[in-house]
Amino acid sequence: MDKMIYSIVSLKKTPEKLNALLVGMKGISGADLFVVSFAELTAVVTDIERDKLVSDRDNAIEYAGVIETLAQEFTLLPMRFGSFLGSTNDIKMMLGKNYNEIHDNLLKVENKLEFGLKIFCASEKLKAELRAKSETSTKTTANTGLEIKNSLYRDYVSKKLKEHKLEELLLSYVNSVIAEITACLDRLKVVNKFKKMTDATTIIDAVFLLEKDKKTELIKAVGDLQHLFPGLNFVLTGPWPPYNFVEIAIK
Repeated sequence: MDKMIYSIVSLKKTPEKLNALLVGMKGISGADLFVVSFAELTAVVTDIERDKLVSDRDNAIEYAGVIETLAQEFTLLPMRFGSFLGSTNDIKMMLGKNYNEIHDNLLKVENKLEFGLKIFCASEKLKAELRAKSETSTKTTANTGLEIKNSLYRDYVSKKLKEHKLEELLLSYVNSVIAEITACLDRLKVVNKFKKMTDATTIIDAVFLLEKDKKTELIKAVGDLQHLFPGLNFVLTGPWPPYNFVEIAIK
C-alpha cells in the first residue's frame, strides 16, 4: 500500500512524545498515523491507496488539521497534500538523499510561526481617490508630441494615458503600504513575502515568519498599521505551520 506523508518532523529529543501524540490522532478517513525515521528526521505517514484518495475540501481540511496539531508541539516541514511514496524504505531513502536541505529548512523554521496578512480595500473608492490625483488638463495628449486631430483618436489616447497613470499611482500606493509594513516589522526580524493586487479588492497578500515569542508584538504592530491606514482593512491570520517558507526540491 502507498504511503502518504503529512510532514517531516525534527526529533532531536523525546521521540516518545510524538508516538504518544499519534496514538490519539487519525489521518484522512480515520487512517492510523505512524512514523518513518532517518537519523533525527521523522516523517509522519499513513497508509492509503493513491488511486482512492479524493482531493476534496473535507480531506484537505483533515490533512491540514493533522499538520497543525503536530506543529503545536514540534518543529516541522509540512508536505504538500498527496505526497506519496511507495514504501517505508522509499521514505527513508528520500530523507537520506535530501537530508541537508531538509535539515537546513528545519533550522530556518525552528521556534518560528507563520502568519498571513491580507489587506483589503474598497477598490473603486481607492481608484477614485487616485484618479482625482491623476486628473490633468484636457491637453493631456500634447505630451505625446503629436497633433491628433481626430477626436475619437484623441479621446482614446487620453483615456489610455489616464489609465496608465492610474495604474502607476495604484502600484506606487501599494509599494508605500508595503514599505510602512516592513519598516514597522523590521525590529521583529520578520521574514516576509508579499504579493501585490491579487484580486479586485486585495491589494496585498503577505506571509510572515517570526519567532514564537513575538506573536503579541506582531498583533500590536498590525493594529498600529490599521490605524495608520484607516481606509484599508488589515486581516491577520495564523499562526500556521510554515507552508510558505519551505524551499526544498525533493530528489
